[in-house]
Amino acid sequence: MALLSLSFSRPALRSLPERRRLLMTGLLLGLLAVVLMSLGIGAVRIPAGEVVAALVEGLGLSSAGSVPEQVQLVLLHIRLPRTLLAALAGAGLAVSGAALQGLFRNPLADPGLIGVSSGAALAAATTIVFGGTLFAGVPPAVLPYLLPLGAFGGGLLAVLLAYRLASGHGQTDVATLLLAGVALNAIAGAGIGLLIFASDDQQLRDLNFWMLGSVAGANWSALLPALAFLVLPLLALPFMGRALNVLLLGETEAEHLGFRVERTKKAVLLLAALATGAAVALCGIIGFVGLVVPHLVRLAVGPDHRFLLPASAVLGAALLLLADLLARTLVLPAELPIGIVTSCVGGPFFLWMLLRQRARGGGALC
Repeated sequence: MALLSLSFSRPALRSLPERRRLLMTGLLLGLLAVVLMSLGIGAVRIPAGEVVAALVEGLGLSSAGSVPEQVQLVLLHIRLPRTLLAALAGAGLAVSGAALQGLFRNPLADPGLIGVSSGAALAAATTIVFGGTLFAGVPPAVLPYLLPLGAFGGGLLAVLLAYRLASGHGQTDVATLLLAGVALNAIAGAGIGLLIFASDDQQLRDLNFWMLGSVAGANWSALLPALAFLVLPLLALPFMGRALNVLLLGETEAEHLGFRVERTKKAVLLLAALATGAAVALCGIIGFVGLVVPHLVRLAVGPDHRFLLPASAVLGAALLLLADLLARTLVLPAELPIGIVTSCVGGPFFLWMLLRQRARGGGALC
């Protein structure tokens, strides 16, 4: 009788596949709503109808001319590249975090753990402080690309060095890779500290703003060449979901089941490094997205990477767009660095996870 009364007192629990479909549908609708908000809200308010009309006319699907030229200019040349960059960077950081947590079998892993972010930051800081001397003869048309190219190259070099240190006899030791990442982070932090000490006032301001993250400088000329480095991991990493699920059992078990473990580890590391390096190169250092977003999805629908990876990408895009919207509207006409907003959200959430785990009796976070 107790079970019968319980079944009438609340609706039946939904099956896991149904929950996943509902969650993905909700995430996609939420992302669409946040995109419209990001395009319409700012110093110049643009109604949602005008946003859609301007996008349709900008794509050449209509020639009605119903949107004023000023609105078209603001929307297509200022807000649209910024919105696209924030969405792609958030998706790239989140899906990289989810993939690395599965690869390392460590829920505390994030893209910065293997040295990508710190390597990119050191290269970017070097470009800011010594760029005038190192690139004195570079044509002016190339100068805007030096900072993102240097940051991307520094992040990729750091992860390749960490991978080289952890590889031997045809295998890659995950624990050594993590320790190499920690060491590289410490070395890069020391280098950044020296560069900050050597910088002048303007360079110091540029360093601080870049290291706190921002998508304010987004434009089509800088964004389009980097899209490949963000889009490729976003398309490829979700196909690693089945292999990452098997890796959770252990590397030996995965090999017995027929998976090429070393090939999978190399592919995940390279794709995560590409996405993180490109995001850091274009936006600066943005913390907690790669750590927090996979946890949110995992809490809702479990650890299956076949769903976790694409859902994390969508949620990461929406959350970084929301963070950017808050960053540019909270203190108008000024603008907060986006890293401050993500840290204000991510820090308390991480503490909540720790307290929640302690209340359950300790153990590893999951």
